[in-house]
Amino acid sequence: MLLHVDHGCLPPFVPERSRVLILGSFPSVESRRQAFYYAHKTNRFFPALAKAFQEETPISIPERKAFLVKHRIALYDVLFSCDIEKSKDDTIENPTPIDLESILSKAPIRAIFTTGKKAETLFRQFFDKDFIPLPSSSSANARMSLEELATIYADKILPFLEESASVC
Repeated sequence: MLLHVDHGCLPPFVPERSRVLILGSFPSVESRRQAFYYAHKTNRFFPALAKAFQEETPISIPERKAFLVKHRIALYDVLFSCDIEKSKDDTIENPTPIDLESILSKAPIRAIFTTGKKAETLFRQFFDKDFIPLPSSSSANARMSLEELATIYADKILPFLEESASVC
């Protein structure tokens, strides 16, 4: 059964020094419940990022926020609202995109990334901006190991966090 859901209680996480913006498609039921991104215990987003930075995986929401601030990473989603069944991206209907310009005005973002095919497709549908697609960190993307995911994240994200990086 599809429910209409919006981002209401889950605002963008955009630290003022952010250099990269990573966008998912829409937050999972668990992320909405915990009021932070990539909250499901089987999601590999934070373990992959931690490996990319060669650090311990942040577990609590305050640890995750501190990790993101330290590494100048902002998080949000491509969609502000949609009709969706549970956390199933393939059921999304009636999507409404975020106000991307408002998000980009909050920090000196050098690059935009999307995680997963649905976020990539939705970004292309709604925005005429350069972005870099990343593989999904969902446990449903089991064909890719955590090590492979971390390597891709490091190769694509870390260059934009270097002081000499040019704006994308």
